[in-house]
Amino acid sequence: MSIEFLVTTLVVVATPGTGVLYTLAAGLSRGARASVVAAVGCTLGIVPHLVAAITGLAALLHTSTLAFQALKYLGVAYLLVMAWATLREKGALVVEEGATATAPRPASRVILSGVLINILNPKLTIFFFAFLPQFVPAGAPGALPRMLELSAVFMLATFVVFAAYGVFAAAVRNHLVSRPRVMTGLRRVFAGSFVALGARLAVTER
Repeated sequence: MSIEFLVTTLVVVATPGTGVLYTLAAGLSRGARASVVAAVGCTLGIVPHLVAAITGLAALLHTSTLAFQALKYLGVAYLLVMAWATLREKGALVVEEGATATAPRPASRVILSGVLINILNPKLTIFFFAFLPQFVPAGAPGALPRMLELSAVFMLATFVVFAAYGVFAAAVRNHLVSRPRVMTGLRRVFAGSFVALGARLAVTER
C-alpha cells in the first residue's frame, strides 16, 4: 500500500462534509458513544458506493443523467430534512443533565441516519470509480482483492477520523451545558451547514 494512497485517503476523509457534520452533531447532542455510533453509520454508508465502483455500476451513474440526477436530488432532500430536524427537534444539539436528560436515540436510528447521509450522495460513487483504479495497475493479477483491501483501509480511516471528530465534540460538550444560547447558535450553524451542503450538491455536475 502506497503512501500516496494513505495521504489521499486521510485528506479526503478529514475534509469536513455531511458525515463530519453529522458526527459532530451527535457528539455535541448525545455524547461520545453517540458520536462513535454515528461514525459507524457514516462508514457503512460508504459500502454501497464502494460496491458500485468495484462492480462497475458507477459507470451507469456516470453515463446516465437521469440516474445521477435522481440520486442527487434524493440526497439534497435528505440534507434539507436533516437541517429542519436539527432546528425543530428539541433533542438536537440540546445538552441536558440529570433526570431531565432526553432519552438516548436508539443506535439503529443513529446508524440509519448516518448511512442515508452518505448513501444519497452520487458523487461518492463517481469518486471511488475514479479513485480506486489509480492505485491498482491495469491488468495486475489479484486486482479485485487489491481493490477490496484498499476499500477496507478507506473505510477504517473514515471511521477513525469521524469518531475522533465526534469524541472531540463530546469532550467539549459539558462546557456548553450552562450555555443554552451557545447551543442554540450551534444548532442554527449545523442546520445552515446542512442547507449549504445540500445547495452545493444540487448544483454539482458529473
